Amino acid sequence: MSKQIAFQGEPGAYGHQACVEARPDYDPLPCPTFEAAIDAVRTGEAELGMIAVENSTYGRVGDVHTLLPGSGLHIVDEAFVRVHINLLGKPGAQLGDIRTASGHVVILPQCGKFLRANGIAPQVSPDNARAAMDVAEGDDMTAGALASEMAAEIYGLNVIARHIEDHDRNTTRFLIMAREPDFKRRGKHGMVTSFVFRVRNIPAALYKAMGGFATNGVNMTKLESYMVGGQFTATQFYAEVEGHPDDRNVKLAMDELDYFTDHIRLMGVFPAAPRRLEKADPQAR
Repeated sequence: MSKQIAFQGEPGAYGHQACVEARPDYDPLPCPTFEAAIDAVRTGEAELGMIAVENSTYGRVGDVHTLLPGSGLHIVDEAFVRVHINLLGKPGAQLGDIRTASGHVVILPQCGKFLRANGIAPQVSPDNARAAMDVAEGDDMTAGALASEMAAEIYGLNVIARHIEDHDRNTTRFLIMAREPDFKRRGKHGMVTSFVFRVRNIPAALYKAMGGFATNGVNMTKLESYMVGGQFTATQFYAEVEGHPDDRNVKLAMDELDYFTDHIRLMGVFPAAPRRLEKADPQAR
């Protein structure tokens, strides 16, 4: 039996595309929610999980950062997927016929200019591929879906308009999750260490906690905060730094961080993807 990699969405979702591109030797396993994809890995139904965490246009996928720390899983890799958004419709439908377009809440702002310019009302769907499925199964010639060309092929829809995303480098970043961590040094572009932490309730704790990374020359590439436990005063941070936990400067910085925090959890150690090195296109729309 071949190994499986779980993703959120129906067949044809961008998570499906990420699985095919990043792990072609695994069978993609569609799951209705991120929680279901995580559970599939946790229970052993799937070996890996492909979890979307942020988009270059929309920003971070809101609920994921609260799911990952409690998942019991470990980040072992990352994948960047160039997200081409297409307007799909039933065979025979033309652009002028489309009055509504459905897609995941994350994808709607990514093509807002096109929708407004063509008088198309956005509608929220649980998943982009699900939106394509619904259009295919319905009989409304004015209904469109915002999805991949893969979804068009799977559900027998026409691509009415291609690549309608607002920014021509629109990209979604995925984290690949596994039950066991992988601390091996691998890849050609260095390693990334990710972790979550909560600072102690003392003045300037966050400033002091971050100081160790600066003084030890560790580049922090991501620092995001989110509330936990339903309290405005309970804040957890998700961070990523360049380097491996065994690197002397990373170890010193983490030791200093530990002094000013009351909770730290290593989320994963993984190779930096080549797409991290790409610079923003100054000509992007």
